[in-house]
Amino acid sequence: MTTHAREDGDEVSIRPAERADLLAVVRIENDSFAQPWPYDAFEQFLGEPGFLVAQTGGEIAGYVVADVTQQVGRSLGHVKDIAVHTDHRGAGVGSALLSRSLGVLAARGAETVKLEVRRSNDEAKRLYRQFGFEPLRRVPGYYGNDEDAIVMIRKLG
Repeated sequence: MTTHAREDGDEVSIRPAERADLLAVVRIENDSFAQPWPYDAFEQFLGEPGFLVAQTGGEIAGYVVADVTQQVGRSLGHVKDIAVHTDHRGAGVGSALLSRSLGVLAARGAETVKLEVRRSNDEAKRLYRQFGFEPLRRVPGYYGNDEDAIVMIRKLG
């Protein structure tokens, strides 16, 4: 478990997700995205090192789902999903989750990490740029409402 001080003075702890966290994770997902992942999508990632939750004041404040796959003989990290409860946005929870997940991906051998972000999500793109992610390409119509995705990438190490 990793603990970070938040900008509001409360501490946020980052730990592996547990089954008991899934309902809170799905609630945050549903509040955050127009096309949310279903419960069983998160259930599939239980026990994976890259499925982490942020907890503050006894509540789940956010989560991240990330993994490592092999592509052309190289280990590629993929931040698949990250969200923060609306009450905790802007307080460093997303940064703490992203930082910890990058450490997990590096420890699992990832040389590069990618993620997809909605073209319209300027707040998320700003966060990712602060962590060294650079836009790689646009994927037209990636999201269900025909919105484009921006694939962003960052080298580790």
